[in-house]
Amino acid sequence: MIATLAGAAALLLAGSWFAGEITVRLRRKPPDLQPGAPARDLLLRATDGTAIATTFWPGAEAGAPAVLLLHGLYDSRADFVDHARWLTDEGFAVMAIDFRGHGRSGAAPHSFGWSEALDARAAFDWLRREQRRAPIGVLGVSLGGAAALLGPEGPLPCDALALQAVYPDIRRAARNRVAAFLSRPVAVLLEPLLSYQSIWRFGVRPERLAPIEALARFNRPVLIVGGGADRFTPPEETREMYDAAPGPKELLILEGLDHDETSHVTTDGYRNAILHFFRSTLGAAPRRQKQTT
Repeated sequence: MIATLAGAAALLLAGSWFAGEITVRLRRKPPDLQPGAPARDLLLRATDGTAIATTFWPGAEAGAPAVLLLHGLYDSRADFVDHARWLTDEGFAVMAIDFRGHGRSGAAPHSFGWSEALDARAAFDWLRREQRRAPIGVLGVSLGGAAALLGPEGPLPCDALALQAVYPDIRRAARNRVAAFLSRPVAVLLEPLLSYQSIWRFGVRPERLAPIEALARFNRPVLIVGGGADRFTPPEETREMYDAAPGPKELLILEGLDHDETSHVTTDGYRNAILHFFRSTLGAAPRRQKQTT
């Protein structure tokens, strides 16, 4: 019996490590972006040397307010092309990036926002220089929102932050995802085996992977967006994120949408909420003049 239990425990540990390995290594090849003029592709370097592929869309004028777009897990900057179009139509400059281990950026394991914070900071610093220190807002979706908050330097020093479908802490994130596919009792059993892999994989304890704690140190305007049917980041956790923000804040719950739908929403109501938030916090950018024929 002891041998059987030991064997079962070994299989459980091996299986959980394998599951973690798939999660941090999975990479989907995105379509070619081909943004076309006046947009341009750039290759930046994070402070650890990782190559970060980006696309920059200039604003209606030099020094216009800008928005940095940070995608979710397994996505890429290609998922933000429509966002870039309607934001630049409103006069904003826009930059979208591929996180490490995603899209056309350098190969690296995913770290749920910890190392990706270096990628976000490299893009933010470039954008601030390019826009002559104009106001900059950040829209972070799921992984992207965590990257805007985590990392050794803490939250990005942006002027406004929109967080969309962002998990409050990695332990609850792991537990919710396992429960969504298996069951809550199984999730309670497996979660520590998954969460504590962060010590060996990323060099940090899971307690450090807590966007909700980092958000409590961000005093500037925040818009919190969540899905009403999101099982990965349930609405009650989205409201906890809202409650943790100490500065000016807004809350948008998208009723009936799950995590993936919330991460990729494009409805008029959502778009209007994002535009209103960035206009009111970054200043109104001059709208781009439409080309006529």
